[in-house]
Amino acid sequence: MCGRYALYGPHSRLREQFGVDLVELRERFNIAPTQDAPVVRAGAGGEPELIDARWGLLPSWVKEPGKLAQPINAKIETAGEKPMFRHAFKRSRVLVPASGFYEWVPVAGYKQPYFIRPAGGESLFGFGGLLEHWDSPEGKVLTFAILTTAANDLMRPIHERMPVIIQPEDYAQWLDPGLTDSKLLRAFAGEYPGDGMEAYPVSRAVGNPRAQGAALVAPVVT
Repeated sequence: MCGRYALYGPHSRLREQFGVDLVELRERFNIAPTQDAPVVRAGAGGEPELIDARWGLLPSWVKEPGKLAQPINAKIETAGEKPMFRHAFKRSRVLVPASGFYEWVPVAGYKQPYFIRPAGGESLFGFGGLLEHWDSPEGKVLTFAILTTAANDLMRPIHERMPVIIQPEDYAQWLDPGLTDSKLLRAFAGEYPGDGMEAYPVSRAVGNPRAQGAALVAPVVT
């Protein structure tokens, strides 16, 4: 699964990798569920567009949101069929820019967090995501979930699942709402190579969703 991630570094990375621009990137080292975060969707003219959405999917058909779980993750294998996700999977996919994500490994008496990022740390991941909207009395609320898939060889010792990571050459098709074939969409989410990632232990302070700062992604000795 993916329950925490980070987005930081030069804002030029968003332009270079996703074709969107941002005057200033607010560095986030501990993005948690229910928080707003930037996602990339297809704009009205098909061009990539950067918007903010809340992490935790709330479909438009929900009548009483307080009585329904708002999932932060959706399995790529079944998202095209489950009522909670199938509309967004076919018509409203997004990319979730991330500098890396966290996962926890049980050890003696506690869980050790790891940070997983692109090899070298000089680029971003583009997680496959689903976007929905819900009409609240105060206006439209945009929400998203991150798709997950089976772990690759690097992730397998850490966790059995990992975020779906879309390759940059597939971004345009992934965002295209005219592409609705579930089998083809799942093919875009094929196994991301383990040698394109790196993982290392980090401070247990990341377990507090209020914790922030570059120290959270710094390697620690265990």
